[in-house]
Amino acid sequence: MPITELLEQNVKEYPNDICLVEINPEVKEVRRVTWKEYELIEPNPTTHYRREITWHVMNEKANRFANLLLSRGVKKGDKVAILLMNCLEWLPIYFGILKTGALAVPLNFRYASDEIEYCIKLADVDVLVFGPEFIGRVEEIADEISKNRLLYYVGDNCPTFAEDYNKQTANCSSLSPDIPLTDEDDAAIYFSSGTTGFPKAILHNHESLMHSCRVEQNHHGQTKEDVFLCIPPLYHTGAKMHWFGSLLTGGKAVLLKGTKPEYILDAVSKEKCTIVWLLVPWAQDILEAIENGSINLNDYQLSQWRLMHIGAQPVPPSMIKKWKEYFPNHQYDTNYGLSESIGPGCVHLGVENIHKVGAIGKAGYGWEVKIVDENGGIVKSGQVGELCVKGPGVMTCYYHDEKATKEVLKDGWLFTGDMAQEDEDGFLFLVDRKKDVIISGGENIYPVQIEDFIRTHNAVHDVAVIGLPDKRLGEITAAIIEIKENYVVTEADINELCMRLPRYKRPKKIIFADIPRNPTGKIEKPKLRELYAGGSVVDAQNHG
Repeated sequence: MPITELLEQNVKEYPNDICLVEINPEVKEVRRVTWKEYELIEPNPTTHYRREITWHVMNEKANRFANLLLSRGVKKGDKVAILLMNCLEWLPIYFGILKTGALAVPLNFRYASDEIEYCIKLADVDVLVFGPEFIGRVEEIADEISKNRLLYYVGDNCPTFAEDYNKQTANCSSLSPDIPLTDEDDAAIYFSSGTTGFPKAILHNHESLMHSCRVEQNHHGQTKEDVFLCIPPLYHTGAKMHWFGSLLTGGKAVLLKGTKPEYILDAVSKEKCTIVWLLVPWAQDILEAIENGSINLNDYQLSQWRLMHIGAQPVPPSMIKKWKEYFPNHQYDTNYGLSESIGPGCVHLGVENIHKVGAIGKAGYGWEVKIVDENGGIVKSGQVGELCVKGPGVMTCYYHDEKATKEVLKDGWLFTGDMAQEDEDGFLFLVDRKKDVIISGGENIYPVQIEDFIRTHNAVHDVAVIGLPDKRLGEITAAIIEIKENYVVTEADINELCMRLPRYKRPKKIIFADIPRNPTGKIEKPKLRELYAGGSVVDAQNHG
């Protein structure tokens, strides 16, 4: 059944129950103070910014946006892009798009303006919905992307090149549009890296989204009483698909802006959260804050917190061991997945298998896995091969890229590009990647983009960007740079150049050295990893 029916079902069963809460600890709530003939608005120093909506309100907002889109000519099969930070508007907009039969196209909020334009054109986007954080980036490309496209702005002080989302939806019908949908209908396009470093458009149908709901609920046992704390960005398949467990059961979710340990623990305490998905850096920050005394666990109500799970990057077993010392009653799970497999869960550790931390686990609910050699034959236990997955959550295709689709989809199997091996108990361990994508703090970083940028320096002869292991972030980027003869370049010079890159793409380590290439001209990155990481990078390749 289409995933939009779950929202309708929750409205019927739990119309007045809280569905979503948005918390921003770094913004203080405001209060109105009347003094004589003046009404002042001043910060309330004791209350954080907090908003909430019920299932009924969420559905009404989704319907209003759906009806606005339909009134503007959006039809089944069209594409509507979302460029928003996490907020209460995000999910109603997402479901409003789906209710029209159009496809939701979430965009990474880290994209620069050229990447936004590239993705919009690649996915044939008809409408862009964006927030205040992106005014500058969208304005740079507004003249180009506004041709034959609608731009809607979510927030105060709407820029002149866009239409005001709040004003436009205010007078639209709150009734659900009568657009028939099936499991086979296209539902969403997500983005991942291609070999060129620019994203590929990944097409999923409604069956994929629904399967993600069932997988998440099966793995983590969500009930109506559970409260899910969602910190990662909703554009990411991981965050949204983990929230799908709450959607399936009608449970409450909390969208937290900010990752400081005190923010996380305060939200868990005050909102009575029971399930929290963390990235490795956030979990490590919490442990360090406990150990250095800046946080006292006795100051928080945490007894209801039953599950902490991690995905999207390497998970150090030593960290989970330490976590269990402070949170002995917590269940723990590791999740592995790709955007091509509708996010996490095609492989997972399982809360009952914490003794196997370090493994990514076994096939998830409704999934099949196999490890194959270069000829597609299944390897023996203990041997290394490419991990392949199969199930209802596999993508339909790479949109507009038949060649790339054929390379990874074969007889219903998705070839992940990750090298893995199976132990004697049937648990899967990742040992390397075919792709050179670096995962730092849960974000994918594409070396070729950084390499191409650094090559613009007139003194640079060659450059290779690799990932080095890092305790907190999983990996950090290192740029190995070969300088032209008779040139002098310093680390400070390269760092100054890279200030023009987004912060998360800036290399954390600069190494001046020769770049080895094989006879065909390809950079021998395995040699570089062995030289500068001692081979240990291979030991930290789990990601989810």
